[in-house]
Amino acid sequence: MKHVGENVVRIEAEALRVLADRIAGPMAEAFNRAVELIYRCRGRVVVTGMGKSGIIARKIAATLNSTGTPALFMHPVEAVHGDLGMVVGGDTVLALSASGETEEILRLLATLKRLQVPLIALTCDEIYSRDAGERARATPIQSSTLAGAAEVALDCSVAEEACSLGLAPTASTTCMLALGDALAMTLAEKRGFKEEDFANLHPGGKLGKRLARVESLMHTGDAVPRVSPSTTMPDVIYEMSRKKLGVTAVVEGEKLVGVISDGDLRRLLELKGKDALDLSAGECMTRNPRTIRGNEFAATALALMEEKKITSLAVVDGNGKLEGIVHLHDLWGAQMM
Repeated sequence: MKHVGENVVRIEAEALRVLADRIAGPMAEAFNRAVELIYRCRGRVVVTGMGKSGIIARKIAATLNSTGTPALFMHPVEAVHGDLGMVVGGDTVLALSASGETEEILRLLATLKRLQVPLIALTCDEIYSRDAGERARATPIQSSTLAGAAEVALDCSVAEEACSLGLAPTASTTCMLALGDALAMTLAEKRGFKEEDFANLHPGGKLGKRLARVESLMHTGDAVPRVSPSTTMPDVIYEMSRKKLGVTAVVEGEKLVGVISDGDLRRLLELKGKDALDLSAGECMTRNPRTIRGNEFAATALALMEEKKITSLAVVDGNGKLEGIVHLHDLWGAQMM
């Protein structure tokens, strides 16, 4: 049975290789036109498909959404019973159909033409030759009804399905999925989609935790231990114990001027004994402490803590105003470690 599994993967891998050659060669112009249509879309990309193609369509819509291109999935059957109302002027429709003759999809064409929304078709009828010797040829050799009705038709055809019966959509749906990913990633690159944009769209789950911002994890307001430079050490110790972060910020007004940590206290007591209690926070604090901005990634805070072997960072704005404190325990709670 392992040979069956190996054969399936090899057939699909070969189909993807041929698809990549097609995008680089005869389908390059059509692919670029599809990207440009979606890029200039003032509304959303409405992705539709039936059966297995519909499942792939849902995933493509999700990938577009998560990489900066607003999209939604429209079930073609529900569409002809009222859901076509979700398609409005300014949208672009991306329709998936292996044969290009799916009845439920074709029933949408008249309305889409009336709305004058651009239509991009992903079909598995052979629009461009798969013959190795004809890869440079960009002239369509045949066209399904859907492909013929579309402003841009993209070819997901395969030499064979990975199903031993040649019936179950396997290699063809893999190519559809890959082509959808190719469109989404090209659009993300064209839009200048950055890591911080990705983080804003993924606040939950493991990705969201890894890309969380310091400001979403830090302690703020009354939860932040803070004293003035003139505060006596007994009151400093009380503030640190009460807020339970193992550190306190030393501020003049709202500006951070130093910090005192549990480690600073231990070293001070070892050096001066009970005389340390007669000192002020300004005399004991660490000046120019390590700080971080609230809009930095939590992963950056973690890396800084590990590098400097500290457990807390003061969070400040561009003027040095104290905004909060982020603790190592906060990063543990976010399962970043």
